[in-house]
Amino acid sequence: MAKLKRHRELIAAAKNLREQMAGLRFKNPVAHVYNPLEYAWDSHKDYLLMANSKGVRTLFLGMNPGPWGMAQTGVPFGEIHAVKNWMGIIRKVRKPQSEHPKRPIEGFDCTRSEVSGRRFWGLFQTRFKKPEHFFREHFVANFCPLVFMEDTGRNRTPDKLTKSERAEVDRYCGQHLQRIIQILEPSFLVGVGAYAEKQFHQAAGELNLQVTITRILHPSPASPAANRDWVGTVEKQLHESGIWV
Repeated sequence: MAKLKRHRELIAAAKNLREQMAGLRFKNPVAHVYNPLEYAWDSHKDYLLMANSKGVRTLFLGMNPGPWGMAQTGVPFGEIHAVKNWMGIIRKVRKPQSEHPKRPIEGFDCTRSEVSGRRFWGLFQTRFKKPEHFFREHFVANFCPLVFMEDTGRNRTPDKLTKSERAEVDRYCGQHLQRIIQILEPSFLVGVGAYAEKQFHQAAGELNLQVTITRILHPSPASPAANRDWVGTVEKQLHESGIWV
């Protein structure tokens, strides 16, 4: 019953966030907005069901979906090979309402590979071998579920939205993050990059929690540091923070 209750709570929280995000509107230069919680809901739900029924020790947090990762699979940092062949999740993915021709949603048929997701989940595949070993103590979420694109197809991250748009996104996503923390009861909150770490500090402060908050280097190839032994750097960070021994 505890397992069912915790999973029901995660699914309900995601549905609530999905509905809240659907009501938001964005102005130029945002031309297209994808919400994987809508068109990739089945695979996202399968991912939520992988969470440990007893809660987790460590919660990782990313910023928002990448075009060839969660945008395609509905799974945070969800590079297709990792989601399909390691986690065993493969579902039919529909199309977003307004699709950019340069950023098509092909779901699990997409042949592109997202470097960030490949690096991120590749680290855990190497260390834990089987997904159930990873999910026994860990879970991964994204702060914002939306993908923002400019007319050219260029990605626009949530921190680049206008002040008023960002305030709305932060309000709903912050509430959702607090709910995830309450459900999973982690001892360690790990931001994947500085933006996510900031959101953890905000959420933990509002919940008045005494938890360890830290961050790891973001795996994006846009970061020169991430292109120099990202795996070695992150393993060191996780050991130094006491998360891994």
